[in-house]
Amino acid sequence: MRVPDRTPVLVGVGVTTQREDDWRQAKEPMGLMLDAVRAAGQDSGSASALAGAQWIAVPRGRWTYTNPAGAIARAVGARQATTVLTSVGVLQQTLIGAACQRIAVGDVHTALVAGSDAGYRLLRAQMSGQTAGEDTDQGTPDEYWEPAEELRHPVERRAGLKMPVGLYALLDSAYRHAQGLSVAEHCDALARLYAGFSKVAAANPHAWLRQELDADAIREASSRNPMQAFPYTRLHCASWNVDQASALLLCSAGRARDLGIDPARWVYPWASTESNHMLALSARASLHDCVGARVAGRAAMDSAGLAPQDLDLVELYSCFPIAVLSYAQALGLSMERELTLTGGMSFAGGPFNNYEFQSTARAAELLRAGRGRNALVSCVSGILTKQGFGLWGMTPPPDDFFHADLSDQVAAQTQAREVVDGYTGPARVAACTVVHGRGKTPRGIVLVDLPGGQRALATTEQEGWVARLQQEEWVGRQVQVADQALLP
Repeated sequence: MRVPDRTPVLVGVGVTTQREDDWRQAKEPMGLMLDAVRAAGQDSGSASALAGAQWIAVPRGRWTYTNPAGAIARAVGARQATTVLTSVGVLQQTLIGAACQRIAVGDVHTALVAGSDAGYRLLRAQMSGQTAGEDTDQGTPDEYWEPAEELRHPVERRAGLKMPVGLYALLDSAYRHAQGLSVAEHCDALARLYAGFSKVAAANPHAWLRQELDADAIREASSRNPMQAFPYTRLHCASWNVDQASALLLCSAGRARDLGIDPARWVYPWASTESNHMLALSARASLHDCVGARVAGRAAMDSAGLAPQDLDLVELYSCFPIAVLSYAQALGLSMERELTLTGGMSFAGGPFNNYEFQSTARAAELLRAGRGRNALVSCVSGILTKQGFGLWGMTPPPDDFFHADLSDQVAAQTQAREVVDGYTGPARVAACTVVHGRGKTPRGIVLVDLPGGQRALATTEQEGWVARLQQEEWVGRQVQVADQALLP
């Protein structure tokens, strides 16, 4: 049966990595991105595919470029393309879904999404006392997308939760308690999970760290693997200090035929679903359950008539372990199966605001190699705030490409709590962690439920409390707090 002309297909993927210790010799992020784009064009097998791009989108990384999509358009000869730059806080899947949808409705016949980060270059420059500069003169994009709301609660900032790791660790403690695991059992389970991820990364030619590690090396804190926020050591966390870029080249089936691109290499987007409902972590009534992942993820599977056990390849976003755990629970996936295609963000590399392009490219490579018939790839934005899913297959979708924003449904199923500042009195621990930092005193942080149903945060730097929060289960216990301080 002839595939309808407007069916979106992924025809080219490109992934680039550099590891140059002399930052002055390293390409800046734009150079890496252009390499990935050209690789995607070459992968398509068509010399003119890139020049036909009519829509190019790039998510912002840790760089200062004003219109990277415009620079790409000029470099590949697609000067009439609409250029898009998206802010941090916009799901990476939103760009992929938008590209596919524009093709499906006939707005464009070719679209390109690309991203890059050069954290290793930044790190090497910093280590030498220098600043790695960039060429930022690129004009203004045609469109700039940004989230409508703030992702953090002011009370979280006041408690010192400036980095994501502490907030994610709070969620993980709530998950641990809900699963009935002891602190030690949970630490062991996380270490085993990530040891399995390192094994996958060792076989991934694009991975940043291709070394299989045992569970002990991941679980135990050391000078090379310091504790970040209990129970997370560095090896549980996304490795952002990487130089990586990726690009996805999509076009209509009709355009692919006109270009002579081999249909055997087409990868079909079946569904793109997302939730952009935003609720600060501290205000979420249920901390261990990810409603957005359940609603959006299952909608993607339902659109193709798939049950969890029908998924051949799965990539669960892995910025921190709770992202993997909560997504697996929401989707009904067994923890005994492989939940990453790349090796995860700790080992494959987690380029800032670009990782899902890397994992989607890897999914396409594996599908083409016959490793499966379908693949589900996921992403996260914020503190497990937004959820996105891409479902791909080696055959056309059972129905038309499915594209849906399920934010309203997620909001209707999500309960919120008021978060108060300066509370004094009795409380029950809802989540807890200890945040560590180089040269800083470890800080215990507890999120508490108040007798009136509100929430509050409390902190402590007392050694006794810090030790007990890492050794005993405190979620569910009664405590006393005074103006955001945890009392003895």
